[in-house]
Amino acid sequence: MLVFVDESGDPGLKLDEGSSKYFIVILVIFEDSKDAEDLNLRIDLLRKELSFHPEFEFKFNNLRSDYRVKFLETISPYSFLYFGMVINKAGLLDKAMHFKNSFFKYACSLVFQNAKPYLDRASVIIDGSAGKEFRFHLQKYLKDRINQEEGKSRYIRKIKIEDSKRNNLLQVADMIAGAVGRSYKYDKRDHSLYRDIVKHREVFVQFWPK
Repeated sequence: MLVFVDESGDPGLKLDEGSSKYFIVILVIFEDSKDAEDLNLRIDLLRKELSFHPEFEFKFNNLRSDYRVKFLETISPYSFLYFGMVINKAGLLDKAMHFKNSFFKYACSLVFQNAKPYLDRASVIIDGSAGKEFRFHLQKYLKDRINQEEGKSRYIRKIKIEDSKRNNLLQVADMIAGAVGRSYKYDKRDHSLYRDIVKHREVFVQFWPK
């Protein structure tokens, strides 16, 4: 089993000074490594179809709408599932949550707790370009909490850091994180467009606090 993790947004809480409104963590789960490899090869082919450089990185925020749609339509038939955690910063009234450590730990803990019934000796791959604090708290949580509860590596077998520029499936996680994030920007005409394309792959996306 393979799990790819990416985050969107930032941990800043100064919303009136440019911090993102939401912080999002996405897990993309492949139960079978063959399914992951099939999608990996399909994304390589998609670059050729779009006449992109072989090392072009698909990132939601850097793509125009038609390319976002094409990417998500391309991946949607493949066998994967995803979980998400969307933290609504404006609703954080508990002062304890106004510390970055608590913020990161809470985001990581909820999304992995929600996904636990689906995890089975998974290899977890985290985007190496993600924020250092995010990587630190996610790795610490996985090592200290998820497996410790069972006293064995039932849920997580190993954790790796990889560069999303060289990992197509981390790019899948980025694109889904972007699609989920956009779905909460109701002032955008395309706010529901992207997430709807992959909605059938969604197991649970928690929005907190409401």
